[in-house]
Amino acid sequence: MITGELKSKIDQLWLTIYTGGISNPLSVIEQVTYLLFAKRIDDIHTNREAQANLLGGKIENPIFSKGQDELRWSRFKDFEPEKKFNTFRDKVFPFIKDMNGNAGSSYTKFMKDAVFIVPNPALLDKVVNMIDAIPMEDRDTKGDLYEYMLSKIATAGQNGQFRTPRHIIRMMVELTAPTPKDIICDPACGTCGFLMTAAAYLEETHKDILLDNEQKEHFHQHMFHGSDFDSSMLRIGAMNMTLHGIDNPSIEYRDSLSEDHADKRNAYTLILANPPFKGSLDADGVAKDLLQVSKTKKTELLFISLFLKQLKPGGRCACIVPDGVLFGSSKAHQQLRQTLIEEHKLDAVISMPSGVFKPYAGVSTAILIFTRTDSGGTDKVWFYDMEADGLSLDDKRAPIEANDIPDIVEKYKQWQKKSEGFEDKKSKAFVVDKNDIAANKYDLSINRYKEIEYEEVKYDEPQIILDQLEALESEIQSDLKELRTML
Repeated sequence: MITGELKSKIDQLWLTIYTGGISNPLSVIEQVTYLLFAKRIDDIHTNREAQANLLGGKIENPIFSKGQDELRWSRFKDFEPEKKFNTFRDKVFPFIKDMNGNAGSSYTKFMKDAVFIVPNPALLDKVVNMIDAIPMEDRDTKGDLYEYMLSKIATAGQNGQFRTPRHIIRMMVELTAPTPKDIICDPACGTCGFLMTAAAYLEETHKDILLDNEQKEHFHQHMFHGSDFDSSMLRIGAMNMTLHGIDNPSIEYRDSLSEDHADKRNAYTLILANPPFKGSLDADGVAKDLLQVSKTKKTELLFISLFLKQLKPGGRCACIVPDGVLFGSSKAHQQLRQTLIEEHKLDAVISMPSGVFKPYAGVSTAILIFTRTDSGGTDKVWFYDMEADGLSLDDKRAPIEANDIPDIVEKYKQWQKKSEGFEDKKSKAFVVDKNDIAANKYDLSINRYKEIEYEEVKYDEPQIILDQLEALESEIQSDLKELRTML
């Protein structure tokens, strides 16, 4: 976590760029991304150099060739401002954009429409020196730095896109518990928060994942998949992944819902996502197999249909949905919920308070956890009524003591192990029988099933209340008489 002096340095870096003439938060992050990437590839090349020197051989997969020394961060950072600016703009930046299969190619494919907009040598000189002074030897620090910068994006994107709070992402990752054999995807990946959190979780819970050659190869080359149709977000997301140490994730530019990109089916064992909450699409452009699950133009329903199609049989998904998905009365809403419950296994519905996405939006949301089975399997559905997430539910989102997240993770794991208990519908966590849900048109809103226990309030006898009113009336009349004598 970024704190103290390091946080102050990043704040100063942001302020320097902002006051230097780049006021759009996304543009600020993009420009810093290019510089961080330049530093990152030099670090990778330096490590490969050191390994080659140690073993007495050639550099394996070198990034820079002979004659490209001035393109390395460790070299051009010390140039005088004018030369530094010209070198980065005319040589380093074009090099980053078309590295063509060299290290970092997963990221450079999104760079073709990237633009370097730092306006003058003085500003670039300041920014390079400030980045160079930030200690980033530790990979976690690099990732935390980038996450802190992303948190400064305080405006919602287009098409219902919102930056998912990282503690909510972490909770969803813990609930689904990724394994070293998983193939993980986020079809609306944005800044790749779900993917990088899953990677961090795997490294924490499977300490040997990068020691076993086969697992290491899978982790770096085949495990992580993401797509989005916002090229700016893809650039930022790809850098997020590389700063978290993932060598070659599959990050693609695609409209996941379209017929043109209907090739990714039965491909993943785990999907983690926060798809767009609003908007509708032209039904003619939507992949036909998605409309078979739920005939609709609403993106939030189509994405759930997509997840079911993209998962391998037995694959699981945790996704954020707007509350309307839980109780919508349209035929498409009911059809989708029925499909989840009758044809697959709906594991859990976690209702979240409306302030979770502030300051972006006050929309009420829930988390659905389900498993693709193609043969049903839903017996009981686990519900949790989250009331607090450790932060205030206003625009400030300040830390508070109340936090249901640890309880959610613990209780869900208890339910998975025992598949019993949680019958008390007055508690935060409870289960509902599938037949009860079916009888309610597959309504999944928690208030439909939660029993509210009302405390009995005892009132005085009517005669006593009347006596009290009479006494008050007498007191008022007495006060009025006193006021009249004073006039």
